[in-house]
Amino acid sequence: MKRCSWVNEKNPLYVKYHDEEWGVPVHDDNKLFEMLLLESFQAGLSWECILNKRESFKEAFDNFNYKKISNYDDKKIEELMQNKGIIRNRRKITATIKNAQIFMDIQKEYNTFSKYLWHFTEDKIIYEYDKTTSSLSDEISKDLYQRGMRFVGSTIIYSYLQAIGIINSHTPECDLYKNN
Repeated sequence: MKRCSWVNEKNPLYVKYHDEEWGVPVHDDNKLFEMLLLESFQAGLSWECILNKRESFKEAFDNFNYKKISNYDDKKIEELMQNKGIIRNRRKITATIKNAQIFMDIQKEYNTFSKYLWHFTEDKIIYEYDKTTSSLSDEISKDLYQRGMRFVGSTIIYSYLQAIGIINSHTPECDLYKNN
C-alpha cells in the first residue's frame, strides 16, 4: 500500500493509525475528546511520540473519560506528574482538566461535541493537504480559546481536524487520497 510520505513505515502503530484512523470522520464524543487530549499534548512534540504513548495516556487518563477528567484534583495532578508513561507537563495536564469541563459545556449547548465541530463545515469533509492551518482551524481555535480551552492553537486544531476526518489530508501519492 502506498501511504502519505510522513508515515514511519517501520512503526506498526503509525502505519495502523494512518491506514485505519487518520482522516476517517469521527462523530463519537468519547473519541473526539481522546483525540483532542492527545493533540493538545502533542504541542511542541511529534505525533509519533504521542502515538507511542497512547496506551499509557489511556490508562493514566481513565480511558479518556472526560467526565472523570473534569473532576481531577491536585492529588490526581501530582499522580499524573509522576507517571513516566505520559508527557509530564503540568500546564498541559491542568489544561486537559479545564478542557474537559468546557467540552461538557459545549455538549450542553450543542447536544454533542460532534455537532459543535461539524457545524463549522455544515457536515462536509474538507479535502486539502500540505497545510498546517486554515481559516477553518483559525475559526475553531479562536472559538475554543474564547470559551476557555487551552492548547488549542490553530496548528493544533488543524492537526485535530485532520485526525478526526473533518479535514482529509491524504496526499495524491497515497492510496487513501480522495480527490473531491
